[in-house]
Amino acid sequence: MDYRQLGGSGFKVPALCLGTGTFGGRGEFFKAWGGSDVAEATRLVDICLEAGLTMFDSADGYSGGAAEEILGQAIRGRRDQVIISTKGTFRAGPGPNDVGSSRFHLIRAGRQPAPAGHGLYRPLPVARL
Repeated sequence: MDYRQLGGSGFKVPALCLGTGTFGGRGEFFKAWGGSDVAEATRLVDICLEAGLTMFDSADGYSGGAAEEILGQAIRGRRDQVIISTKGTFRAGPGPNDVGSSRFHLIRAGRQPAPAGHGLYRPLPVARL
């Protein structure tokens, strides 16, 4: 696997990653993309790890959070082997600051507790790269 440096951070990430937009399939938009359940997602993660692909992209808005929950279950016991990128820009409520990529919204999204037992943890506030 080829690796690239992430901005000026010194952190290296794989050149390829697997997107998890198909995990869950909840809601009209994501249902059209697919509906991978935990078993199917686990198999995809297995295939990726066997091929040296260790980065997975998700978002709190994918299938209403189901994609992150399914990814967490799929990587259970292997969290130290993977890199997870996520996004917090999707609408999370009715307020004017409950959407977007503002510092306020991203930090607040990062402080939300992860659903119990889903294997992921919410990151610390976003670092500048």
